[in-house]
Amino acid sequence: MAARSIGSLTIAFGLVSIPVKMYSATEASKTISFNMLHKDCGSRLKQQYLCLKEEVPVAREDIVKGYEFAKDQYVMFTPDELKALEEAGTQTAEIAEFVPIEAIDPVYFDKAYYLAPDKGGAKPYALLAKALRESDRCAVGRYAARGKQYIVMLRPVEQGLVMQQLLYAAEVRSISDIEIPQTEVKDAELKLAQLLIDQQASDTFDPSVYTDDVRARVEEAVQKKVEGQQITMVEAPQATGQVIDLMEALRASLNKKAAAPAKPAQAETAAPAARKPPKRAAAAEQAEPVARKTARKVG
Repeated sequence: MAARSIGSLTIAFGLVSIPVKMYSATEASKTISFNMLHKDCGSRLKQQYLCLKEEVPVAREDIVKGYEFAKDQYVMFTPDELKALEEAGTQTAEIAEFVPIEAIDPVYFDKAYYLAPDKGGAKPYALLAKALRESDRCAVGRYAARGKQYIVMLRPVEQGLVMQQLLYAAEVRSISDIEIPQTEVKDAELKLAQLLIDQQASDTFDPSVYTDDVRARVEEAVQKKVEGQQITMVEAPQATGQVIDLMEALRASLNKKAAAPAKPAQAETAAPAARKPPKRAAAAEQAEPVARKTARKVG
């Protein structure tokens, strides 16, 4: 199924304008969602807003938004007042600077959108994508939509461009806010850790290797419920014992990874000797002489 455009905008840098179409890079529809139901009759539930003071339901037309500036003290805003504060959408992503791709920490990454050239934009689109790819840089700028202003990063991917929405600095916490004790790392421990990393290192990342096991279990359980089957609860795996000796844990990890590739070959070698005939086949062999004797008697 072909992807559907969710909007269009213009990328502007210098005197160059590139009309592009936007496509969502992720699929929210892949998420399994459940509805809230009444346990007794199975009917859908409707959400209500209750006034905490009067303890009565409040209709949507009687609801306004407020900002709590002190404990239980609010300033109210009407929809028109909030609308006046919104950023006017220009449908243009204004590029402000070009920076090395590695200069932006992925912790700032938010939503991602694929960009494709719109009518008349194929040439400048290809030019920008190739220039960014060969310079190992990305473009950073601003984009206004849905009443908000966003920081966006344009980066090359394969033969196209991705517009990555970024978080503002105030939205990202500093790691210095977390207490991380200073701990000495011994050279021998570091060497073993590096060996373990080298043993599991890959030159590329293949996301298809990782599958959502929880989603698969939920889908299977849903299908069984639909078919009227009973669901058997699987016992949770027992927690392994806590490893106290770091060096021993690193050595054990290395030995486990080193032994892993040999297992399939051993299994294939031992398989012919270990294989037993099926019970049905064995029973049939035993029954064949009896059948022959019976046939002679009848004849």
